[in-house]
Amino acid sequence: MEQQSQKNYGTALYTIITVFFFWGFVAASNGIFIPFCKTHFSLTQFESQLIDFTFYGGYFIGSLILYFASQASKVDILNKIGYKKGIIAGLVISAAGALLMIPAVHSGLFGFILLAFFVIAVGFSLQQTAAQPFVVALGAPESGTHRLNLAGGINNFGGLMGPVIVSVVLFGTANDAVAKEVDITSINNLYYILAGLFFAVAVFFGISKLPEVTSNEKLESSSKSNGPLLIMILGFLMMLAADPLVKLTGWNKEIFVYSSLGIIVLALLYVYSTKKSNPGQWGAMQYPQLILGMLAIFIYVGTEVTIQSNLGALLNLKDFGGLAESDIKQYISLYWGSMMIGRWTGAVSAFNISKTTRNTLTVIVPFIAFAIVLLVNHFTGTNVGNLYVYAISIAVMIVAFFIGQEKPAKTLAIFGTLGVIAMVVGLLTKGDVAVFAFISGGLCCSIMWPSIFALSITGLGKYTSQGSSFLIMMILGGAIIPPVQGFLADTSGIHNSYIVPALGFAYLIFFAWKVSGELKKQGINVEQIEAEGGH
Repeated sequence: MEQQSQKNYGTALYTIITVFFFWGFVAASNGIFIPFCKTHFSLTQFESQLIDFTFYGGYFIGSLILYFASQASKVDILNKIGYKKGIIAGLVISAAGALLMIPAVHSGLFGFILLAFFVIAVGFSLQQTAAQPFVVALGAPESGTHRLNLAGGINNFGGLMGPVIVSVVLFGTANDAVAKEVDITSINNLYYILAGLFFAVAVFFGISKLPEVTSNEKLESSSKSNGPLLIMILGFLMMLAADPLVKLTGWNKEIFVYSSLGIIVLALLYVYSTKKSNPGQWGAMQYPQLILGMLAIFIYVGTEVTIQSNLGALLNLKDFGGLAESDIKQYISLYWGSMMIGRWTGAVSAFNISKTTRNTLTVIVPFIAFAIVLLVNHFTGTNVGNLYVYAISIAVMIVAFFIGQEKPAKTLAIFGTLGVIAMVVGLLTKGDVAVFAFISGGLCCSIMWPSIFALSITGLGKYTSQGSSFLIMMILGGAIIPPVQGFLADTSGIHNSYIVPALGFAYLIFFAWKVSGELKKQGINVEQIEAEGGH
């Protein structure tokens, strides 16, 4: 009976982590789809970044709907229906979004395509909210982080494969002799396959005898935290309505684009600075480490996404290769592969092995992951010889891991510093040096989610679950920051626009220092905090 139970748990885990693959696959594929849409629909760089805006905005709105519905009903809705049903519902919603993409592409309306992306992302939001605690619950609590690391590795592999597969489906392999014009049926096939996979996994979940996983945590009310969240919705909508507002008022677009970012940042800074006369009404937001962390997650996700989302436009410039959208897949794949390289390296510490073995694997694993990135691209007929030099960036990352000593605050500060240096090198140079410097931002971002998450929820006590949901909402940064860089690219040039991720990394250095001070005030030893599972 015990063996059967263990078998069911193992099957449940491997079933659930398939959705982690989809999240990485679709998110990374945007790096190919964005420059395609820019050319196909004759968009500005700002308009092309609205793909990320709707995709990551779907995560934000989906999380908010669930949060406000639970607060209004005083019942944790997801917990009531069960995580399994939540994942199934999310898969069905994403499948509907994938099917919606087919008439959207045929309509020739970019706004219709954005709507389809939004629906897919709302489904992902529900899946992610349910799947992460489900994975933790499938076994001993002390090994929950190990299972999340495994799921995160699958997510990263999806991120590696997405750009390659989508590029091959749309444009064919590098060895194809045909002209690389996109056939509309190629896009149809891509989204029929995605929809079919979503439905298939949903059915498999439905018929699988997965354990009933619920939480007995009490839903904590926090009436005062609703105000800042509503203000952030206003900031989100301002970005969406930037063009109509320009026509309505005659004002410059930059007022609305930058105000969108400013409203969200100022809402969080207000909560951080205001005196909490009745802390209980603020819920998790009464803790300064959480507010600083919400801003850090917002900026981290925005930085991670914006580097690669604007990369296609950069690579199109003569000084950076003059590549068409059909020829950029190895660079987009390398960027998301860098996330995989860093996270696989970070996962080494999750295993109970000797220090010597751990140190050896910390050196070997990143180069194994790099070899996988090269092989995946090689098998599609892409010449990867010019990517070998990237091993230098990986060597620098390995040294940073050893200096960081698995301490979240120290590691975050080191990788944030490397991120700033990489962006500055990219801004001051051209050609391959600049391209690889920007791509190495993926290595710097790779360990940031677990470090920020761990520092932000430490000391929250009974508000830990609520604080975690607020942090996940801040994936909103992936919706706001890429369009801000896109607008800056339209006005100051795509190369100069990479000042945006440089500033993002700079804040993350500040966060590592500031949150350490806040935690020390509360008597918490920052050196003893362990990183959470990755996003």
